[in-house]
Amino acid sequence: MSIRHGLLALLSRGPRHGYQLRVEFEASTGATWPLNIGQVYTTLSRMERDGLVEPGESDEQGRVVYTITAAGRAEMDRWFSTPVVQSDRPRDELVIKLAMAVAGKNVDVTDVIRRQRTATMRALQQLTRAKRAATEGVAQRLVLDSMIFQAEAEQRWLDHCEAVLKEER
Repeated sequence: MSIRHGLLALLSRGPRHGYQLRVEFEASTGATWPLNIGQVYTTLSRMERDGLVEPGESDEQGRVVYTITAAGRAEMDRWFSTPVVQSDRPRDELVIKLAMAVAGKNVDVTDVIRRQRTATMRALQQLTRAKRAATEGVAQRLVLDSMIFQAEAEQRWLDHCEAVLKEER
């Protein structure tokens, strides 16, 4: 996910300082993608350089409050209106790992799949518990639902990989 665009979306609700942005970003994503405060301020600095935000007055604690600009609002609107395509997503390390295991010598691919299936099932259980305990509202629930669906899809894909490997033997 683009931190830049997430921060712009939060700033569209009104002026905020960096710490507020970090807290609200984590709350919106169900704390599944923790942000380092340094990432927030580095991103704000770049967005200021690009004319997407403007620093304002400092609050009572001396923290600079940022406001989204018209260019920032246009950038955010463009982001929301543009679908995410598969090629925009990072490489899937698991897919690469299994491809290399199949292509490699002396690699027990079945063991790689078994270990991954166990780890994915553990993650799925943790995500399900997190969803039951979720208190941050719809945004958090949707993030957790997405992660659960991805873990379930990974399990199905691992089953498929195992079936294909059995056919090839």
